[in-house]
Amino acid sequence: MTALPAPGQPAPDFTLPGDGGEPISLSALQGKPVVLYFYPKDDTQGCTLEAIDFTARTDAFAAAGAVVIGISPDSVKSHDKFKAKHNLAVRLASDEDQSVCTAYGVWVEKSMYGRKYMGVERTTVLIGRDGTVAKVWPKVKVDGHAEAVLEAVKAL
Repeated sequence: MTALPAPGQPAPDFTLPGDGGEPISLSALQGKPVVLYFYPKDDTQGCTLEAIDFTARTDAFAAAGAVVIGISPDSVKSHDKFKAKHNLAVRLASDEDQSVCTAYGVWVEKSMYGRKYMGVERTTVLIGRDGTVAKVWPKVKVDGHAEAVLEAVKAL
């Protein structure tokens, strides 16, 4: 199992299909702060609240020069429906084979009702303009999280 990237390490590069079928490549965003928020599943309670919180701050992230990308194992089609249903402004990337989630150490064994399964641990990674990890928020609690990430972006 891959560990979470540590601040100062180069962020693992990736290219994933994004919502609307547009590919999202980390290397193409070099020179801008990038917020990668990994979440378990489209249209579930916590994930929806998190996406809405990031969407509500879209203008503030843009003013700080940052790009916000939500990543989950859901399909592009699922992301498109999720965005339309909740009027989301954040980019969503589809990691159906979990390769990026694994590279970032967020694809982990979870347990619910005594049943073990693999899934995404809600985690946010802030990548600086130079492509290195600036900050990591493991095991994210949604309430107030987007605001904390925005403050960290502004401090870069």
